[in-house]
Amino acid sequence: MAFLFRERHREGAEYDYPLGGSQALVDALVRGVRKFGGSVTLRAPVERFLVEDGRVAGVRLADGRELRARRKVVTNASVWDTMRLLPPPGEGGELDAAIAAARAHVLGGDGEGAPACGSFMHLHVGIDAAGLPEDLGIHHMVVRNWDLGVEGDLNVFNISIPSALDPSLAPPGKHVVHIYGAANEPYEEWAHLERGSEEYERKKAEKGEILWAALEKAIPDVRERAEVAMVGTPLTQQRFVGRCNGTYGPAADVTQRNLYGDDLLPGPDTGIAGLMAVGDSCFPGIGVPAAAGSGFYVANTLAGVGQQRELLREGIGANV
Repeated sequence: MAFLFRERHREGAEYDYPLGGSQALVDALVRGVRKFGGSVTLRAPVERFLVEDGRVAGVRLADGRELRARRKVVTNASVWDTMRLLPPPGEGGELDAAIAAARAHVLGGDGEGAPACGSFMHLHVGIDAAGLPEDLGIHHMVVRNWDLGVEGDLNVFNISIPSALDPSLAPPGKHVVHIYGAANEPYEEWAHLERGSEEYERKKAEKGEILWAALEKAIPDVRERAEVAMVGTPLTQQRFVGRCNGTYGPAADVTQRNLYGDDLLPGPDTGIAGLMAVGDSCFPGIGVPAAAGSGFYVANTLAGVGQQRELLREGIGANV
């Protein structure tokens, strides 16, 4: 991220935005996967990793289907959720020992465990854009108290208005707005609540009010403009993103340590035969660019440079 910020602010730098937003990038990746014989399966949560011959060999889906890997299983789940997907002891030998060691290291059996960031509150709003300045801008930041810092509870908020750059993301004359407090909402305050209960809805409205107040710093009359509004909580993050405790990610420098084991180099290695990791729980860490970088790491591990060049030639016709 430090490198990206430096590049973004150097003289003559340009900041590109994909038309169609992040969904356009997802669609392009899916096209690439399918073009080369792969498949993408949606609404198919993984229930358990399958183990065969002393290694992780595939996954069992919640609907009972089993998918097997030819070379490696790659987990994009958080390090804590990956532990949940591993089978109980029973295979014996080195695999059982490796799984037990990883669980102890991640969950705290041999110490404090892998530290986690807090969760976050979200507010998604669809608003009437009439009369708003054309230079509204896509990104804004609101800090309630500079003395509390980034980790202060609901203290720092990021605001994104993607339709300010790409009108196709909202109906004509409208804007879509997203505001969230990254990693500054304690999951513990929500863990005992049941989604949809009176107490849950009351707390959601109470915390949502703080988001509205922060959003008014960028758009003072946003409540009057709002036509659609949805508040998300740590339980929302836990349910729909599948993140343990709705966490924002690990509270550790994964460029310096491997959360699966201190004897492992930072990177995709889990210490468990047949299983590699990508995502924000491993090197380089939290954030879209960093998580994408972890994918590059695994790709470079599994496919040599020559093979990648051939795929590029075939895919885009480039002379690489």
